Amino acid sequence: TEDPVDAPSQFWDEEVIWDSRANAHNPMLDQDGRVWYTARIRDEDNADFCKQGSSHPSAQLFPTTSARRQLSFYEPDTGEYTFVDTCYDTHHLQFSEDPDNTLWTSGDDHVAGWIKTRVFLETGDLMAAAGWSPFILDINANGEVDEWVEPDEPVDPSMDKRVIGDTYAVMPNPADGSVWYSSVSSDWQGGIVRFDPATGLSEVYRPPMPGFANRGADIDRNGVVWLSMGSGHLGQFDRSKCQAPLNGPDATGDHCPEGWSFHDLPGPGFVGLEDRSVESSYYTWVDQRGSFGLGENVPMVTGNLHDGIHVFHNGGFLTLRVPYPLGFYTKGFEGRIDDPDAGWKGRGLWIPSGDRTPFHYEGGKGTKPLVVHFQMRPDPLAK
Repeated sequence: TEDPVDAPSQFWDEEVIWDSRANAHNPMLDQDGRVWYTARIRDEDNADFCKQGSSHPSAQLFPTTSARRQLSFYEPDTGEYTFVDTCYDTHHLQFSEDPDNTLWTSGDDHVAGWIKTRVFLETGDLMAAAGWSPFILDINANGEVDEWVEPDEPVDPSMDKRVIGDTYAVMPNPADGSVWYSSVSSDWQGGIVRFDPATGLSEVYRPPMPGFANRGADIDRNGVVWLSMGSGHLGQFDRSKCQAPLNGPDATGDHCPEGWSFHDLPGPGFVGLEDRSVESSYYTWVDQRGSFGLGENVPMVTGNLHDGIHVFHNGGFLTLRVPYPLGFYTKGFEGRIDDPDAGWKGRGLWIPSGDRTPFHYEGGKGTKPLVVHFQMRPDPLAK
């Protein structure tokens, strides 16, 4: 049955224009062309194997009782959907480059969550394939997860400390196997979280001024994290530049200001803050493989107030714009190399344009989202 309309819409009056309960979000292709995406497949109450008393190793360390969104995947060859019942909340998702094709997800405040998709696809055994771990800082600096104090308790140098992740973007690091998250904390500062699957330990890093309020983020193949910042910057964090110890009682987030750099996004500034771009970039994506043709490890950010995207190249920004009245509003990127020997014609970006309310565009009701294919010629007359 349809949910009742709480109040008439200015555009749709009493008409119900969507009634989805799946709350489907970010999709991602695996190596065989399956479409994995985060979606709600049940009510919030978790299965027993997630909870206290379960024999699952993750539940023994940190049992979970509820999850608001789980996982699904779609098989294009058969048209079949498969539901994957996770013990943790999901939002964004990304595959790591490991033999198990591990799928990491963000969206849970308390844990890093993963599915070893190779194991799940071969056996169907979710308990063997799934895992999760709380975010634990190595305060006592012994390299192991020990008894911890809770997030609302003060640091105890003899114990570890659990922290709230507030995870949004998720980024497996191809350089060392760690997994990074952008943290959209409830305060203005923001930050990033590093989780090490080998030890179960985490690290947190918060940006110093002038950067703050990061959102979407990605990582390059050298392990450098790039972030869209609410302060009007493309943020950059290089852990290798940190001078202070990365664990211990002082490693609680503000211990590596030297690891951060900030690059001013295009656009005018605010009155009284002329050096702070008003650009409201939502997400960052790193072209790790050179799919656009400007080289490898090129960061790109959504230009949500510029009808385009901003590409960070050779120390400056190149803006790719879809002009008015067509307009362009994106929340994500993807690149593809169709033919590495075909020059610029064999490469390109595939970027969706649209949001939840495309009827606000100039086309009005009936306007549909677009997918825009960007390709970069070496010169304007190149054929």
